[in-house]
Amino acid sequence: MKARIKWVQDATFIAESGSGHAVVIDGPPEGGGRNLGVRPMEMLLMGTAGCTAYDVVHILRKSRQPIEDCVIEIEGQRAEQEPKVFTHIHIHFIVTGRDLNDSAVKRAVKLTAEKYCSASIMLGKAVEITHDYEVKNIV
Repeated sequence: MKARIKWVQDATFIAESGSGHAVVIDGPPEGGGRNLGVRPMEMLLMGTAGCTAYDVVHILRKSRQPIEDCVIEIEGQRAEQEPKVFTHIHIHFIVTGRDLNDSAVKRAVKLTAEKYCSASIMLGKAVEITHDYEVKNIV
């Protein structure tokens, strides 16, 4: 896996993935940026949420659960001093479907947290990560 980061100007960069996709990374105005894109630490959270969301949807579909939506709300607390690393990350799953089995959702969350999500498992070696979920059944 590879990526390429190209400085554009000030605090703006273009990140290109090895699979051919691009995203703008920028800083806040007080840091010399123009607020044109996500911050690097936001991207880290977004990538982690995307990784774990992929797993949960995949596991539930394989389990033949009638999933219709999956939203991940992820929040990271950072240290006050430099380096402002994450000190705690909380991942909240909101899974919606028709007659979803609560224990199947619980199992999917557990599997992504403990076995499949490389991003959160890697980050979990340096920061406490907690998970919870809610199931929204459509009637």
